[in-house]
Amino acid sequence: MRAGILAVVMLLLCSAAAFGEQFAEKRVVAAIAADGVQRVPMTAGGYYFDPNVVVVKVNVPVELDVRKTEGLVPHNIELKAPEAGIDFSEELSSSEAKVIKFTPTRVGTFPFACTHRFMFFKSHSDRGMHGVLEVVP
Repeated sequence: MRAGILAVVMLLLCSAAAFGEQFAEKRVVAAIAADGVQRVPMTAGGYYFDPNVVVVKVNVPVELDVRKTEGLVPHNIELKAPEAGIDFSEELSSSEAKVIKFTPTRVGTFPFACTHRFMFFKSHSDRGMHGVLEVVP
């Protein structure tokens, strides 16, 4: 029984990985709301982020509203650029969205990714679960 469950889980993981590596670039330019905040809804799941290229303005507050799709595979989102005022690592749950707040202080391109890895398989980032935050003047 245990071996059968393990085989099903492994089959699901491998199937999801095959589709995740094919995800195309989706670019979103954040608009500044009336309250002065740039809000960007994002979806995480199936080894992708949607959008996977997020463009925001420097020195304007940002809120990323990240929701995980249903599924058993755990995901997170991480971006480490403290020199630019951006430094977060959040575990994602399908039951609630994570609102990640920061104010970018430097223009540049900063990569974000899911840092999870299951045993000896490719990391989630290597399977396509990564993107970039472009901070523009």
